[in-house]
Amino acid sequence: MERTNRDRARRGSRRRGFTLVELLVVIAIIGILVSLLLPAVQAAREAARRMGCQNNLKQQSLALLNYESAFRVFPPSYIANTRHPQRDPITLDGPNGFGWGALVLPQLEGGALHGSLNFSAACWDPIQGALVRTKLPVFLCPSASGSDMPVNVRNQSGDLLAVFGRSTYVANAGQEEPWGRTAEDYRGIADGPMYRNARTRVADVTDGLSTTIFLGEHDSLLSDKTWVGVVPGAKVCGNTPNRFPLAHCDMAATLVNVHSGPSSAEIDPELGFAPIHPPNSPLSHVCQMFSGHPGGANVAMGDGSVHFISSSIHQPTWAAMSSCAKGEVVGDFAP
Repeated sequence: MERTNRDRARRGSRRRGFTLVELLVVIAIIGILVSLLLPAVQAAREAARRMGCQNNLKQQSLALLNYESAFRVFPPSYIANTRHPQRDPITLDGPNGFGWGALVLPQLEGGALHGSLNFSAACWDPIQGALVRTKLPVFLCPSASGSDMPVNVRNQSGDLLAVFGRSTYVANAGQEEPWGRTAEDYRGIADGPMYRNARTRVADVTDGLSTTIFLGEHDSLLSDKTWVGVVPGAKVCGNTPNRFPLAHCDMAATLVNVHSGPSSAEIDPELGFAPIHPPNSPLSHVCQMFSGHPGGANVAMGDGSVHFISSSIHQPTWAAMSSCAKGEVVGDFAP
């Protein structure tokens, strides 16, 4: 009897345990559930990052409008004395070089930093100290896949000209690429709202503020941009040439500016025409919009609204949204 009871207790204890096969089945089920949930979790995280990026652009676009309310013009993409002795002989860029990001700091709750910068000196002058290397989250998209460290601004020979705080947002100069020409005045060349020394008024945006792009994204995976400004003689080169083989080095203006194409300064001699570059195009250059979001990029319009633009947008529509006074009719922003 005593032995029988021991046998029953032993069999009962064995029934309460898991076999190796059962354990493997449970692990397999858990793995399947995780694989099913992971894409949803990643999608939720990307949605949150995209919302944060849109919030940054919203703040920037409202800052542009507040700047316009104060000065009756929108800020230029950057300021340059094109007749200064230190000007670049090709682009005619000169001091002070400060860009739109620095100009709207007071409208972005950055009044203290703005007040500490010396706008009487060049933005690259050593007198600016570490201020121009300040990391500002409002200029960094959470989805940006590249570095958020300061930008080393260099010339064609690789000489270090300045170190500036990074930005993953850029100003829209329009369809044209004015920095591809030697001209003191970009008016009559640039057909967008924000370019060197621009003084664009609300009345100048005859295509409508709600359908004209002022700001957009540019991921540092493609090239480096900054909120500080432009240094004469600087070159902006692609950061991942294997992925973007057509992203050749461009002029200093592209530290803060992009364009959409078609541009008469960018006619392809083999194709015989100038291409249009929609957001996130695999053929993107350093002077176009590119984001870390799959499928497109966020842009801010002149009225302060922010939209996500698909990379498959109708290309003439993208070009029409980039100019501000050419009379193009823009409907919705669907591809």
